[in-house]
Amino acid sequence: QVQLAETGGGMVQAAGSLRLSCAASGSITGINNTSWYRQVPGKQREFVAFITSAHSTNYGDSVKGRFTISRDNAKNTVYLQMNELKPEDTAAYYCFVNDAAGRAYWGKGTLVTVSS
Repeated sequence: QVQLAETGGGMVQAAGSLRLSCAASGSITGINNTSWYRQVPGKQREFVAFITSAHSTNYGDSVKGRFTISRDNAKNTVYLQMNELKPEDTAAYYCFVNDAAGRAYWGKGTLVTVSS
């Protein structure tokens, strides 16, 4: 069994920063491509950022230039550095991990609230 632990969410004022972490543990031999998504109640889950095992990255248009995804393969952990936060970034943030065996997992989410 694989567990994903997302941490780092919280409340911050607009223009502030937060760093989210997604740590994989359990029966996992390594993580491959990993993404962050976010969701506001009543809306579809929105793509935020993506990183491959080779550290190639891609971002959603709404976060380009403000968010940075990174990873530490030795720790099976992926990060999302969020700068210049805006009230519209308020959402539950989820990591989506593909492991080395080809299985996929969603985290349980961490809430980010940005006040104006």
